[in-house]
Amino acid sequence: MLRKTFALATVALGLGFGNVAVAGDYNGNLMIRLQGTGVITQDKVKSLDTSTGTDLKALGFGAEVSNEFIPTATISYFLTKNVALELFCCFSKHSVDLSSPTGALDGKVADTWIFPPAVTLQYHFDGMGPLKPYVGVGAQYIHYFNSKTGDNTLNTSGVKFSDSFGPTLQAGLDFQIGGGWYLNVDVKKSWLDTKATWHNSTVTASDITAKVDVDPLIVSAGIGYRFNMDDIFGRRSSYAPMK
Repeated sequence: MLRKTFALATVALGLGFGNVAVAGDYNGNLMIRLQGTGVITQDKVKSLDTSTGTDLKALGFGAEVSNEFIPTATISYFLTKNVALELFCCFSKHSVDLSSPTGALDGKVADTWIFPPAVTLQYHFDGMGPLKPYVGVGAQYIHYFNSKTGDNTLNTSGVKFSDSFGPTLQAGLDFQIGGGWYLNVDVKKSWLDTKATWHNSTVTASDITAKVDVDPLIVSAGIGYRFNMDDIFGRRSSYAPMK
């Protein structure tokens, strides 16, 4: 599914800009990037308890959220020459693996799809030739959906994740390669937490709740295209360069 989404986005990018290749403008007000992204969760389990009050973490149980590599896209709108708003988005699927003291209950105890958009306010530096570094600050939201119990070693009736929201810092570099095109590398760090609840475990005869710091490190590399939005949708007045 993700490969098909990435392929469709690539085709759309080609079709959308194929007939306006001359419109590429390094002073344009809109920039679109397609990237390959590694999502490194850097997670930490804060608590793992049953609804009857048993502290499973103290007994040696633990859990880990998987890292993933996915296609992503960003759209940046330049408010001025140096200041832009960026929307980052994608879909990815992650699993939660349980570790138990004896190993008898080890396995994938959950998998879930996530929708994790991030919005950042960026400052783009200039005066360095084709190199265009930038920094950003903003927030990320994660919606969890289609969650399942995986191998279900805890023998539960289902699992649910609470949505996440937290701050994001960003640093990146665009490198001009001509005609409004860029090569790009980008790093984002977010601080997020979630609560996962497994219902009706027959192993513990109760619900099980984990509170987890997800705190993803998001590392991306790809290609970008900058242009004037009016060149695509029609210009109402003469264009004035950004200041």
